[in-house]
Parts: sequence; structure tokens; C-alpha cells
Amino acid sequence: MTVQSPSRPRPQDPPPTTVERTPMAPRAAWRRRLTRADEKASPYAYISPFFILFGVVGLFPLGYTAWVSLHKWSLIGGQGAFVGLKNYTDVLGQPYFWNALKNTVSIFLLSSVPQIIIALLIAAALDSNLRARTFWRMGVLLPYVLAPVAVALIFSDLFGDKFGLVNHLLGLVGIDPVQWHKEVLPSHVAIATMVNFRWIGYNALIFLAAMQAVPRDYYEAALIDGAGRVRTFISITIPQLRATIIFVIVTSTIGGLQIFDEPRMYDQYGLGGADRQWQTLTLYLYQLGWTQKNFGRAAAVAWMLFLIIVIFAIINFLLTRRIASKGSR
Repeated sequence: MTVQSPSRPRPQDPPPTTVERTPMAPRAAWRRRLTRADEKASPYAYISPFFILFGVVGLFPLGYTAWVSLHKWSLIGGQGAFVGLKNYTDVLGQPYFWNALKNTVSIFLLSSVPQIIIALLIAAALDSNLRARTFWRMGVLLPYVLAPVAVALIFSDLFGDKFGLVNHLLGLVGIDPVQWHKEVLPSHVAIATMVNFRWIGYNALIFLAAMQAVPRDYYEAALIDGAGRVRTFISITIPQLRATIIFVIVTSTIGGLQIFDEPRMYDQYGLGGADRQWQTLTLYLYQLGWTQKNFGRAAAVAWMLFLIIVIFAIINFLLTRRIASKGSR
């Protein structure tokens, strides 16, 4: 009879996973950190070129203009003594500033309000079943391609006081000639006509792009319910274009209050008329900076114009948003 000795337990090998995980764990953790960082930072990296460019060509000049407005500044000597808000008080005490502000607001209202309304109507017409729609869409954009100087020169001749085509047409229907370059309101109307000629087609194409994004099911349901084109336009198209209308109004406000080319080229002197009857804030700023060489006051006018644009843009945004929300309800 043989006695068998109890067998010793065979030592088990360590699990292979333990040996393989040990050197790979730090590397995997590092990769996970890189992945999370990439997911969080990539969107900001993609949009950073715009903000970098905006900071260089937008924020830096704005801040530098504010610094110039607080000093005496000459073309040759550069920065002078610190004067604080004296440049602002001096500008606000000038009647020419208030005249330029009044002219700017008047031209802005005469151009922006009809411009947006007409652009909406043109976009609605281009959105319908027209023949040669591409031709008409390209045609409305042609005035925007033209140089503003050329447009101003042509329209200044059309609105001539003695030999202008507009006065000639008015004379055919028995209306006395209008003094387009001497009276205040006619000069504002003429300049606003130039602005509308250039920008109506551009805004119409923006509205058209937004209209084509509206689901056609809405229009089909409205036609089944018996709604006409006018009712459909008011009840469906306008509420669906709320964001686009706000965008166009804000951009039109910014461009309308910074108008320079049209009033500058409306006559051969470029000073806003003999009595400053169409001198805008930008023309007044130009005169202070490059005629009187007073860069401190010119910078103060630039900053006040910036604040005026911000105030007008906020008011337009709030009013448009409220009206559009009421219309959608």
C-alpha cells in the first residue's frame, strides 16, 4: 500500500490582465484627458480667428479712440495733455454737433424704414412662381455691386436744382422745381433715395433666403383654409422671419447712422451743404479730424456716435422683438 503525499497547491500565475494594465494605465488616462480637452477646446479654437481679428481691427481701435478722446492730440505732436471729458463737453456745446445729429437721424429714418418695407415686398415677389427667377434675383443685387461714389455722383445729377431729371419730370406734371441742394428735407430725401437704391436689393435677398426656409406645409394649410396671399404673408411669413427682421433692422441702424459716402459726394464741396443742411455726424467727425486737425474732439464724436448706435440698436431690437412676439401669438 503506497501512501501518497498530499499534493502541494500549484502556484497560480498572476492574471495576464494585471500585468498588461499596469504599464498602459497612465497612457490611457493621458489619452482620456487629451480627448476631454480636445472636446472642450476645439469649438473655441475654431471660432478664435474671428475674435482675434475682431480684437485687432475692432476692439483695439475702439479703445485707442477712447484714449485719444481724453487727451489733446495733434497730427504732428501726437499725444498732448490729459483733458478728461473736456473734449466731450466742448463737442456737446457746439450747435453743429446737434445739427449733424438731427440730420443723421432724419436721413436714417427716411432710408431705413422704406428700405426694409420695400425689401420685404420684393422678397415676397421673388419667392413666388416667377419666370426667370434667377435673373430677377441677380438684378436686384446689381445696385449693391455698384461703387457708392458712382451712385452718389449719378443721383446728385438726377436731383439737380436746375437741370436735374427729377425736376424735369416734376415739371411735366405741373409741379414747381424742388431745391434738392438748398432745402433741408428735399436734400435728406435725395440722399435717402441713394441709400435705398443700393441696399434694398441686398436686404431683399436676405429676406428671400429666410422665406425659403419656411416650411411649405404652413402655406398649403393656409390655402386649404381659404387664406389669401396677403393674409398668408402677414400671418405666416412675417412671424417666421422674426429673427431675420431683427438682424436686418439692427444692421440697417448701424449702417444708417454711419452714413458717409452719399452725403460726402452729394455736392462738389463735400461739407454737407452751404448751411450744413445735410451734414451728418460722420461728416462732422471728418471735418474736425482732417480739416481742423482736432483729433481729440473727433475721437469724442466717434465715441458718442458709437454710443448713439448702441442705444438705437437696443431700442430697435426690443421694439421689433415685442412686435414680432405679439404677431406670432
